[in-house]
Amino acid sequence: MARNKILVVDDDAEFRSLICNYLGGKGYEVETAGTCAEGERAWRTAEPDAVVLDYELPDGNAMELLPRLKSIDPTVPIIILTGHGSIDLAVDAVKLGAEHFLTKPANLSALVLLIQRSMENQRNQQKQAAEKVRYSRGTMNPFLGNSATILKLAELAARIAAADSPVLIQGETGTGKGVLARWMHDNGRRSAEPFLDLNCGGLSRDLLETELFGHERGAFTGAVQSKSGLLEIAHKGTVFLDEIGDVDLNVQPKLLKVLEDKVFRRLGDVRDRRVDIRLIAATHQDLARLVKQKSFRADLYFRISTIPLTTPPLRERVEDIPVLTEDTLDRLAVDLGTGRVEITTDAIRSLQSYQWPGNIRELRNVLERAVLLSGSRVLNEKDLHFEVPEMERFGASEGVRTLEEMEKHYIEEVLLLEGGRVEAAAKRLGIPRSSLYHKIKQYGIARPGLNTF
Repeated sequence: MARNKILVVDDDAEFRSLICNYLGGKGYEVETAGTCAEGERAWRTAEPDAVVLDYELPDGNAMELLPRLKSIDPTVPIIILTGHGSIDLAVDAVKLGAEHFLTKPANLSALVLLIQRSMENQRNQQKQAAEKVRYSRGTMNPFLGNSATILKLAELAARIAAADSPVLIQGETGTGKGVLARWMHDNGRRSAEPFLDLNCGGLSRDLLETELFGHERGAFTGAVQSKSGLLEIAHKGTVFLDEIGDVDLNVQPKLLKVLEDKVFRRLGDVRDRRVDIRLIAATHQDLARLVKQKSFRADLYFRISTIPLTTPPLRERVEDIPVLTEDTLDRLAVDLGTGRVEITTDAIRSLQSYQWPGNIRELRNVLERAVLLSGSRVLNEKDLHFEVPEMERFGASEGVRTLEEMEKHYIEEVLLLEGGRVEAAAKRLGIPRSSLYHKIKQYGIARPGLNTF
């Protein structure tokens, strides 16, 4: 494990030597500087995990330097040392971002303890930030059911959960790719570290880059302060990139560099930053086809597909629908505050006869609508309202339509229901807007009347 790096800024050469030897003996890597200017330069090049800063320096003081350092990276804890301590000075220093304020001569063992606590506190804040930005997925089980396909997926996922190799999860929209990614993190060796996910669908190149890599102050108009990207926040943990097939071609080589060299640069920065993450990617698209079309880099595809997993569509595991339905109704009882609702055998059979183009996500939508609108403690077949007409159930039109034809018709019906509003239709379908545009183009769906609202 890499040693923690400490930056010591003090104009007393004897003290710098003393603290450098002491911290080095405790397993820390130490960089030193004697002035504000040297300290700022060292901060940018050394990328310290904590800073010990003398209050009085030849070219300024800590109160002047603090804001500049914090604008570079607000997450690094700073401990100020001074020979002329006062309560007011300490309060002002903390307001400007100092973690602790100590008077000289400092007890070195106490200083080391403060450094340890400061870095631990910063790490906890990092994990909390990760929890805020990730989607809330609860403790859902991606392997509910007893079908052969889901049992095979569970066996394979269990074998590779503890590995650090990239994983590519492929499957149709709504099949639980994100739930599987979260399960793999929770059951891997990084489970105590952050889990961050980002849906790349529909994100512009600039937005995707700043979300992933972060940016420096002034990197672009509106960048009034530096920002840590998801890669930094997820250090030692897992990054889940959903809809990776939508990642801009110009961003793909930067992502490949993270996987191969474990380094990246913030937007507007010239320094490489090291990061240790496990990448789990997911897509509903055929990446091999995108590679042939030169819309996805072959080298990135081969790197992320080291371990491929496939989440099966619901229509291929209809025997699992009763278990999935019971679990969904239990969750809805909590989420909606309605209490437990039962379901009849006829209703279950109706669920099993439906094609489920939206898969498990659509199953929840159908059940949630039924619970809210029925007003009953027992769901019957008549309470279930599907998006696709009755004629498109299993067996009702067998041999008449292909799956692609059914999907096209389904999208057309939803677009019609939403008055041609692509964003609203995508929300109803449970897919990113970019994915819906892709389907519209793929199936040649008439564009007149469509809009992005």
